[in-house]
Parts: sequence; structure tokens; C-alpha cells
Amino acid sequence: MSTRTSAKHHPHDDAPDTADAFRRLAGLPDGPERDTLRGEIIEAWLPMADRLAGRFRSRGESFEDLRQVAALGLVKAVDRYDPERGNAFESYAVPTITGEIKRHFRDHMWTLHVPRRVQDLRNRVRFASQDLSQTIPGRRPTVAEIAEHARMSEEDVLVGLEALESFTALSLDAELPGSEDGYSLSDALGSPDPALETVVDRESVAPRLAALPERERAILYMRFFGDMTQSRIAEQLGISQMHVSRLISRCCGKVREQVLKDAA
Repeated sequence: MSTRTSAKHHPHDDAPDTADAFRRLAGLPDGPERDTLRGEIIEAWLPMADRLAGRFRSRGESFEDLRQVAALGLVKAVDRYDPERGNAFESYAVPTITGEIKRHFRDHMWTLHVPRRVQDLRNRVRFASQDLSQTIPGRRPTVAEIAEHARMSEEDVLVGLEALESFTALSLDAELPGSEDGYSLSDALGSPDPALETVVDRESVAPRLAALPERERAILYMRFFGDMTQSRIAEQLGISQMHVSRLISRCCGKVREQVLKDAA
């Protein structure tokens, strides 16, 4: 059945019928004849690639660049398609082209400013890892294997691997994996300790407090560290509350004056 009239298999109205061409391509050896037929197939499917690129034109990238990326995805699809599997080419080409476009956005539309050198290292590491995964299935390639394959230093490979893991920024409001109560990353972050703002003041006051008479030092300690009321301090020391108030005011004024003098 012609793929041009089979809307069930081809959602695009002008999808070309290249089934016979792909079968012939699979049987041809490398050479001019094969290259010509391959080019004709690619050209026939370019309108579909352009339409797929058009779906992404509102995401900040030029349409011409997207068309080129889609065309690259189409070339990859043509080269990798196996007609013997029985699937229509379009069902294989669409996800291949769309994946290439999405990969382009991941590679070029960084959410954070990253030096161009780091971007290049990331891409080289990614391509080398993909190549090696074809020859060493079942495990991830080691740093040394990637370095040898990509002709990079192991230090550069580590930089590239780190960039692979940090390409996008995670929202602080994103729910943490495994959280069932909406616990987000921001909830796990610490906040400035208000006590830090008083460290300098405490250190400045400490020697002046130590120089006060023992009873006055005790009164200040009970009031500001023991959180005792003036009445309770007076009761404990056997003096009037008024006297405690005068002592606190006098001691605070004396310490403040000496600390300001030290600062000056």
C-alpha cells in the first residue's frame, strides 16, 4: 500500500513512499549509486524534518538553526533505519529527529552561564561515552577509557562529567525525591544564624564585663543570661528593686562607654 495514501501509518499528508528505496539502499554497497539514492531519500523527507523543527521555533532558537539540527537528525535516522524490522520509516524518524532537536537545546540553551571550554568538554565526553557504550555494553566507560577514546586528559574528562551532571539548574521549590509531604530543596537549606550578628559585640563586651565588680557582674548575668526580673534579682540579693535597676543602668552605661572608647 502506498504510504502517501495511508493516513493510518503517516500522519503527514505528503509523507513520501520510500519503502522500495530503503530496501534497495540496504542492498547496495558503498559507492556513488548508494550515495545518490541516500541523498534522494533524505531530500524526500526534509519537509517532515522542517515541520518537526517548527514545533520548537518559539523556544528562543532561530528557526534556521533548528532546521539544520532536524536535518542532521533525519540523516541519522536514514543511516540507522533497518527496513527488515517491518516498521514504517516515519515511526523511527520522528522520535530520532525530535530527540536530536531536544538534545540541541540541552547542549546549547544552558540555564546557567558556563564557560565555552566546559561546554566543549561536556560534549566531547558525551560523544565518547556514547561511542564506547556500543563496544562495552553492560557498564559505563571509565574515566581512563573516555580519556583515551576522546584524546583528552583524565582531568578534562572529570570536568566534562561534572558538567554533564550540572547542565540545568534545579528549582529550590522542587520536591525532593522520595518526599511525600511536599518537602522541597529550600526546606533542606540552612538560614543565617541571627546570633552571628552579635558575635563581634559579645567579644567586645566580654573583657569589660570581666573587669566589673563581682556583684555587678552577677546582676548583669542574672538579668541578661538568666532572664531574671529585677524584682527576683533584688529578692535574691536582699536589696531593693530600685537599687537593682540603678546598678544595671550604671553598669550598662559604663560598659557601653568603654567599648565605644576602645572602638575609637
